[in-house]
Amino acid sequence: MAVVVVSGGTNGMGRAFALERAARGDRVVVLGRNRERGEAMADASVTFLPVDLSSVAETRQVVEHLVTAYPVVDALALFANAVAPRRVVTADGLERTFALYYLSRHLLSFGLRPALDRAATPVIVNVAGVGVTKGGVRWSDPQLVSGYSAVTAQLQAGRANDLLGVGFARRSGSRARYVLYHPGFTRSGDRSTLPLVVRGLLAAASVMARPVAEAVAPIHRFLDAPPTAPLTAVDRNRQLPLSFPTLDPRDADRLMDLTEELTAHRL
Repeated sequence: MAVVVVSGGTNGMGRAFALERAARGDRVVVLGRNRERGEAMADASVTFLPVDLSSVAETRQVVEHLVTAYPVVDALALFANAVAPRRVVTADGLERTFALYYLSRHLLSFGLRPALDRAATPVIVNVAGVGVTKGGVRWSDPQLVSGYSAVTAQLQAGRANDLLGVGFARRSGSRARYVLYHPGFTRSGDRSTLPLVVRGLLAAASVMARPVAEAVAPIHRFLDAPPTAPLTAVDRNRQLPLSFPTLDPRDADRLMDLTEELTAHRL
């Protein structure tokens, strides 16, 4: 029985993926903020751990719990994200999209390394937007103090996740294979926080979106047969070369250094 940790597993693609892994016989640990949804999923195969992944302290606490409760973790699937129409600052003084969509994934990836490295074929799948070239890390203002928009925040965190994959492969020393995966536009996610007009546009566009089951199918394959390379990037059905512009190793090193600085004094 494999142990699979799923961040953002109470909604959308994360929920669908978690339930399918449980149905296949895996032991699934779901991380999320919504207690009602999480507790509704919990059964003999699914454990729900309530956590605000935009909090550095809570994310670190859940990592400590996981490596103690689950000495061996076979797979980590990273889905947690939420669109914020207005700039929100967390208790740590971080822009929330950056903290939730990128920083939690960094802390979970590196923090669970000891448990992952005890597995036979460990794998991390980071579900973000690899293959998209718009946007980037705003090095002079990563917390988007000026010029904030939901799109800018999403694109920045998405590009940061591209660099996280590169940075993990370069710096972690882990046996875990890291997969960056962009599912494309999918009929998934909680849109309740979005403006009514935006929700209407997304609802209309969802006619052309991929069904959730189709979008998560490749993720199951990544777990069942992890790639042999330390890092793999897949944009929908297309594997990207590691020379792709958003996977620059120099930028990855720069982001890893910045992340260490941001988290060093946030306990």
